[in-house]
Amino acid sequence: MEVQQFYYDNKIVKKFIYATLFWGIIGMSVGLLLALMFLFPNITDGISWLSFGRLRPLHTNAVIFAFVGNAIYAGVYYSTQRLLKARMFSDALSNFNFWGWQAIIVAAAITLPLGYTSSKEYAELEWPIDIGIALVWVAFGWNLIGTIIKRRQRHMYVAIWFYLGTFVTVAILHIFNSLALPVSAFKSYSVYAGVQDALVQWWYGHNAVAFFLTTPFLGLMYYFVPKAANRPVYSYKLSIVHFWSLIFLYIWAGPHHLLYTSLPDWAQNLGVAFSIMLLAPSWGGMINGLLTLRGAWDKVRTDPTLKFMVVAITGYGMATFEGPLLSLKNVNAIAHFSDWIIAHVHVGALAWNGFLTFGMIYWMVPKMFKTQLFSKGLANFHFWIGTLGIILYALPMYVAGFTQALMWKEFNPDGTLAYGNFLETVTQIIPMYWMRAIGGSLYIVGFIVMLYNMVKTIRSGSKVEDELAEAPALTKVSKRRTSGETFHTWLERKPVQLTILATITILIGGIIQIVPTILVKSNIPTITSVKPYTPLELEGRDLYIREGCVGCHSQMIRPFRSEVERYGEYSKAGEFVYDHPFLWGSKRTGPDLARIGGKYSDSWHLNHMYDPQSTSSGSIMPAYQWMILNEHDRSNIERKMNVMITLGVPYTVEEVANANQAMDEQAMQIEKNLYADPDFAKSYEEDKKYAKENEAPFIEMRDREIVSLIAYLQRLGTDIKIKETGEIISEN
Repeated sequence: MEVQQFYYDNKIVKKFIYATLFWGIIGMSVGLLLALMFLFPNITDGISWLSFGRLRPLHTNAVIFAFVGNAIYAGVYYSTQRLLKARMFSDALSNFNFWGWQAIIVAAAITLPLGYTSSKEYAELEWPIDIGIALVWVAFGWNLIGTIIKRRQRHMYVAIWFYLGTFVTVAILHIFNSLALPVSAFKSYSVYAGVQDALVQWWYGHNAVAFFLTTPFLGLMYYFVPKAANRPVYSYKLSIVHFWSLIFLYIWAGPHHLLYTSLPDWAQNLGVAFSIMLLAPSWGGMINGLLTLRGAWDKVRTDPTLKFMVVAITGYGMATFEGPLLSLKNVNAIAHFSDWIIAHVHVGALAWNGFLTFGMIYWMVPKMFKTQLFSKGLANFHFWIGTLGIILYALPMYVAGFTQALMWKEFNPDGTLAYGNFLETVTQIIPMYWMRAIGGSLYIVGFIVMLYNMVKTIRSGSKVEDELAEAPALTKVSKRRTSGETFHTWLERKPVQLTILATITILIGGIIQIVPTILVKSNIPTITSVKPYTPLELEGRDLYIREGCVGCHSQMIRPFRSEVERYGEYSKAGEFVYDHPFLWGSKRTGPDLARIGGKYSDSWHLNHMYDPQSTSSGSIMPAYQWMILNEHDRSNIERKMNVMITLGVPYTVEEVANANQAMDEQAMQIEKNLYADPDFAKSYEEDKKYAKENEAPFIEMRDREIVSLIAYLQRLGTDIKIKETGEIISEN
């Protein structure tokens, strides 16, 4: 048998490990800053690009795509070469994958703080960057599949199945969710609207968690846990069931993020049913991982690498038990929009993704640098302080979530809300936010200790960038199943067939859920009184998106007595038909805004944005003073309206031609309303006088950003009127 010599490419793995450590510290530090903003809301006062609304998507993108993404690439490039007994297909593609991904991260780090965002959770990056993501991801897949084709190992191990499933599914999710029509270089509108956009977004959002934060890490678990424990995987048959059932069921579960919303009930119920079924394969995978450690528990007690992996797998089990639990309608009615969800997400992120990444790096780095870990003591310290950090982060957020849910829904004996003021809930959970910040700080301290440990380990080792290996050449065999060969054993040596079958498996759920919602009009009944936004309101909505207001405020009143009493009539699907993108939100740090229009004066909104504590004592909302001071560039309005027309919004040619005049008229009316406040009129005239005396430029109030935002806020929820019987007037 011919034995061939070749070299593993360790250089690309090292690059991704360095990037993982670098971006991990940055992403988590931004998260800590955001946690501190709940305690000190004006900590970045006056700096628009450091405001909470702009930094929140930066934090989520940095942790998910920069920290976890680079960790995935590091683990996949390391394990794939060794599982397939082949160097990666193309060094050029490997390097394009690395540098392209870092360029995307840098682009995100620049554009998100500047307010360039689509507002779609975990998919906030604008269209040019989306195209870049697609190109880099295709290069990664091309490299992976090319390596599989030139492999020297006949059968593809379970980890490779998960890598292939990840590549195919993420590509489909990203492309379909990111479909948008550009307005300019960094502005676009989603091709979907309202309910349809919500369904597609959470089909993507839930499955970004499933197929970016879960399936590749399961593949890494199947490789690194047996390697670190020096034990075979507990059950090969269980791994087969785990893989196929997981990728089939996961894709259906997205609608459980939209329970009790305006999404059709049939879609909600499908999401619930498949979410509950997900418990079986998820826990099957957890059991397979933990039982792989049978006979290695003595090693677990002494080896910090295995300690990280055990807690990671346990965290996966906890998160995948809680996911189906939260998809139950009676539980979701309590938990949704609360800090319970924050706790749930971070158990998965900090324990499952974070700790498996740490364990993987602790195992890989000494091996690649032909040395020993610098300090097991420091690694153990990292493990214990990191574990304590997770506990101190998650437990207070669970308590905060339960507190919010109970207070939001409590009634007095006379039938009035016990806590009618939303801020009463906020002030009650401030101690929990303190504990979260402490827990997050401990987790980052552990990360910094690991960084030091890695630097010392690397310096003590040797630089082996091309690692010599040898394996027999792969001989040709029959394409058909051989005698006694099972179907799956045959499939494991047929990468094309496996990939096609996996693609079909993941497409079924998406097609059945999304196609009827988009094509069957009766799923989204229209309301004749709902009209497109005026030009000024459309501009104001874009400012609302730019500032990330959707990160703290929902626009979806669910059909619960507590919400209807607090916010007004529950939301209808037909109200959102012109919303590109939808802005329902996923967290209520502040109250729902779906019916905010007309509840407060224009002057109140201006004062609230300038100094939230002046209108809402105890508020933790930061100030947005730049919006009161900045001139608003509305020169793109005609192009925006024409894009909306292409998307089906019924603006007329005359409305587009007269857009600037219409904006001026509505802005002047808001300016007039503001003048009705004597305090505003006095300070405004003083500012005008000061500017004139000092020959400084002065921007008329009607031309400022705040006026456009006020126009949008005053429009929200005013399209439908409810009779005393609860009937909607003018509904088709």
